[in-house]
Amino acid sequence: MRTVGVEEELLLVSPETGEPQAVAGAVLAAQDADGDGARLAPELQREQLETTTRPKLQMSDLAAELRRWRGVASERAREAGADVVALATSPLPVAPSVSAGRRYHRLVEEFGLTAQEQLTCGCHVHVQVASDEEGVAVLDRIRPWLPVLLALSANSPFWQGRDSEHSSYRNRVWGRWPSAGPVETFGSAERYHAEVRALLETGTLLDEGMIYFDARLSRNYPTVEVRVADVCIEVDDTVLLAAMVRGLVETAVRAWQADEPPTPVTVGLLRLATWRAARSGASGRLVHPATWQPAPAEEVGEALVDHVADALTDADDLLLVKDNLRRLMSRGGGAGFQRATFAGTGDLRAVVREAMVRTLA
Repeated sequence: MRTVGVEEELLLVSPETGEPQAVAGAVLAAQDADGDGARLAPELQREQLETTTRPKLQMSDLAAELRRWRGVASERAREAGADVVALATSPLPVAPSVSAGRRYHRLVEEFGLTAQEQLTCGCHVHVQVASDEEGVAVLDRIRPWLPVLLALSANSPFWQGRDSEHSSYRNRVWGRWPSAGPVETFGSAERYHAEVRALLETGTLLDEGMIYFDARLSRNYPTVEVRVADVCIEVDDTVLLAAMVRGLVETAVRAWQADEPPTPVTVGLLRLATWRAARSGASGRLVHPATWQPAPAEEVGEALVDHVADALTDADDLLLVKDNLRRLMSRGGGAGFQRATFAGTGDLRAVVREAMVRTLA
């Protein structure tokens, strides 16, 4: 069974007002790394930080690890007069402040407002693969399903104090980067690495860390890294996402080993499906990867479960995924929860406060 690790980006906010707080430096100065890769790390803006789990085989262990590191991040943040919340954008207005470090400031110099306004929080799922060839075979075969993962994780309806009318406005903001979004099929590890080299040789990207594909080969681990998702408010939703990604990876490898070709879908169609997923989230209609026609989000989510059912069954994850998916759909995902909270209170600060509670539940 393949190991899974998760990176979560979290907002640092005032416990009283819910406004983002630029205290990442103080939080990170107080951290205790545990010696084997699980840690807190800086991000582009001082109003956020990143947690990294160790790789796990069992979803129950991954859930415990996620809760552990959210708790550590919260404890460190409180020492700096703030707290953490798993929201993919700030509901309240904010003027982000860039973290210390030459690379972060070069990003602002090169990309202007794209970097300056980029206070967004994603969730990156790493799944073990045996080689770059296997990894690229996975990347080629999971492309149609990445917009569905975005829809299920969508958790950023508010931007600068107003409803964006999108469920994942983070995805729209993130899409401003020149290398972000869906990509074509590669066919081999050699062609994947050639594409990365060609992008770098244009002189547009600072380094390989700016290969912001929706899914890519990890630079640091023997994994496929799926990066399309918003950070999720609830740990159970993150675990659902991780289980589905592992199911997609295993299903793709089995198809590759059986000489089944990738689905021949264009980047243009994938971009449209991604836009639709960012707009609708776990409510409304999505583009169905089997028909490329509109279909209710619940139906498309169930189609994803069916697509990876054998892999989920073999990992003993099928019942967990079905249960977590049912509960996510019942509240409309993170975006639905945020909008329902705002509808009941009329107060974006209440949205942040309620999300803080669920972040650590």
